[in-house]
Amino acid sequence: EVQLVESGGGLVQPGGSLRLSCAASGFTFGLKPMTWVRQAPGKGPEWVSRIDTSGSTTYADSVKGRFTISRDNAKSTLYLQMNSLKPEDTALYYCTTIVFSRQMRGQGTQVTVSS
Repeated sequence: EVQLVESGGGLVQPGGSLRLSCAASGFTFGLKPMTWVRQAPGKGPEWVSRIDTSGSTTYADSVKGRFTISRDNAKSTLYLQMNSLKPEDTALYYCTTIVFSRQMRGQGTQVTVSS
């Protein structure tokens, strides 16, 4: 069974940091590009960042220079280091990939940036 389980979210003040994790199982993690997506209340999903199998990364302009995506293939885990957080970063964050031709995603972890 394919599973993606996110963790690490929480309440943080503006300017603070959080590190999200996405634990993967049920497929060969190292062979899949992985993506972080977020969805704020009342808004559609927003692509945040992607890392391919070689470790090459891309970022949305809104998070470039503040967020860092990484992966540990030995642990089948994806990460998102988020620094200099802003209130507009408040959203449900989830990881996603395509496995067996299906778009898979986790349940997400909530990030709230507020003073």
